[in-house]
Amino acid sequence: MSETFADSVSGVSALAEPLRRELYLYVVAQPAAVSRDQAASGVGVPRHTAKFHLDRLVDEGLLETEFRRLSGRGGPGAGRPAKLYRRSDRQVSVSLPDRRYDLAGRVLARAVEESGRDGTPVLEAVRRVAADVGRDLAEDARDDEGGSGPPAGLGAVSEALAAYGFEPRTADDRVTLANCPFHALAREHTSLVCGMNVELVGGVLDGLGEAGLVAELDPAPGRCCVTIRERAVEEGAG
Repeated sequence: MSETFADSVSGVSALAEPLRRELYLYVVAQPAAVSRDQAASGVGVPRHTAKFHLDRLVDEGLLETEFRRLSGRGGPGAGRPAKLYRRSDRQVSVSLPDRRYDLAGRVLARAVEESGRDGTPVLEAVRRVAADVGRDLAEDARDDEGGSGPPAGLGAVSEALAAYGFEPRTADDRVTLANCPFHALAREHTSLVCGMNVELVGGVLDGLGEAGLVAELDPAPGRCCVTIRERAVEEGAG
């Protein structure tokens, strides 16, 4: 989480310098990749100045480069290929607290497709897809740890959920989630998003093999509506 946050902040901060930001906006506004000379002329700076800032944007992953002869000719005498700049595919955003509306969109889009395909009621589809996505997140967390391994209790669960902005807090054999990554959606569509959240977190528990833990709705001001607790013996694991 800290490395992802640092990378995002670095990418955004690269655009804080006014001239660098102006060059970036010029490049992305063009219909094709541009040369240093074109960029320098476009924003009215010397070529060497444009080169410095363009290459910094490349280093930050905000621009990509390609090499092509601008004359369109090939063979001897056609000249050296020029270094050209274009926008990269990297998406950079920083949100404090962490918001993951892309994850909510992934769940909701898949649920709508499933509902349209087989007639499943939308709310049922949302909850089923959320559980599946939670299991996918757990698998990603286990891959990051280098293998499946045995269940590791609240610590492993907290680490998996922290990677997606939930800000877990562990105390007295219970995990509370200090942040809802879908905050704006939850305010306007509380029942929908809270139902999605509890299934998503439950899917993470299932994917991590944590049969002794249960996710439940436990709304309170200032935090996510879901908490995680140890399953009572009489509840079983089913």
